[in-house]
Amino acid sequence: MNLRTRLAVTAAAAVAVAIVGASAVAYVIVGRSLDRQQDFVLAQQALQAQRALNSGTFAPDCSWPISQCAQVVRASGAVEPPDLGLPLTAQAAEVAAGRRAAFYSDKVRAGAPVRMLITPIGGGRALQIAIRSAEVERRMDQASIALALTSLGGVAVAALLGFLVARSGLRPVARLTGTAERVAATRDPGYRMQVTGHDELARLARSFNTMLGALEESVTAQRRLVADASHELRTPLTALRADLDLLDRVPADRGPRVTARLNAQVGELTNLVNDLIELARGDEPSGQFEDLRLDLLVAHCVETARLHWPEITFETDLAECVVSGVPARLTRAVANILDNAAKYSPQAGTVEVRLRGTTLTVRDHGPGIDPDDLPFIFDRFYRATASRGLPGSGLGLAIVAQVAQAHHADLRAEPAPGGGTLVRLTLPSG
Repeated sequence: MNLRTRLAVTAAAAVAVAIVGASAVAYVIVGRSLDRQQDFVLAQQALQAQRALNSGTFAPDCSWPISQCAQVVRASGAVEPPDLGLPLTAQAAEVAAGRRAAFYSDKVRAGAPVRMLITPIGGGRALQIAIRSAEVERRMDQASIALALTSLGGVAVAALLGFLVARSGLRPVARLTGTAERVAATRDPGYRMQVTGHDELARLARSFNTMLGALEESVTAQRRLVADASHELRTPLTALRADLDLLDRVPADRGPRVTARLNAQVGELTNLVNDLIELARGDEPSGQFEDLRLDLLVAHCVETARLHWPEITFETDLAECVVSGVPARLTRAVANILDNAAKYSPQAGTVEVRLRGTTLTVRDHGPGIDPDDLPFIFDRFYRATASRGLPGSGLGLAIVAQVAQAHHADLRAEPAPGGGTLVRLTLPSG
């Protein structure tokens, strides 16, 4: 059973229960109303009979043409003649003896249903008066048939309306399902749903469109990464193959030089693969966030950079700072910023590292960034024209941008006053 049918059946069942319950209540109310009408008639006739008894004009009678029958019962249980054959119970004698209050009851006389009242009249006697209730029962039967037919009709209408409401209400879900099936079949997340309204289904459709947008962006980035990585890997692999072929043919005295080139190329290839692995992690940080001392982390990265770039002077001014982040990824981002600054610094140049609050700034005194290149320096595999002769794959700052996005940080690069480049990384406070 599909969702639409289940909703229709559930709605019909709920309405059916409500209709049947309302019909049952209506049946009880109608029955009580008719009983009260009979009781009122019995009370009026009993009052008239008592007046006739007081005036000496009462005569026991069973005038069924007018649906009335009345007789007197004594405390002993006997009936004052003539006995009209009304059903007697011990309770009637108790009323006559004054041990019980007047009461109404339903009985049968001569095969016909009657409504009966037993009420005390004094002197150890009680008046027993009855009227036929066949008409009341006939009305109750008619009411039950009418209510049953109404219930059946109501259930049928409820089922139809439930189906129509389910079909109308689930139409956005059907469109959502169709879009999901189309994306699964074509593997193209570029489809979108048309959304109208502001109800829960509209919110679901908007969320689905947002998810498709994120999926499309992820797929596009993945395809671009694979294409760019294929292009970047082709060059060092071709160079490695050529040098390996050359190694077998070069004289013995040139072998060490070729081997050194091979080692350098393997190192560059290793760095490129590590950078690709870092980018393949996506925008979410791997590992748990924790509070950490950013100043100590930056100091550690500076010491490492001094070992890699012994000819560069790193000047630091680090104020104590606590942030929330993933230490391994923040370390990689800060190290990449420092390596990039050192790479573009002049021989025996200086890199200034400053930390104030949660903002880290790294400045070099190199040639700076061309204004045309500035918007693209954080893109994957982007290499400025002036830097294409330098080692690197163009992934270092892209990794920094990815880590910054995962930590909800602000990352900017701008020309430094007096020349060079200033990179600014601002993290949320811990």
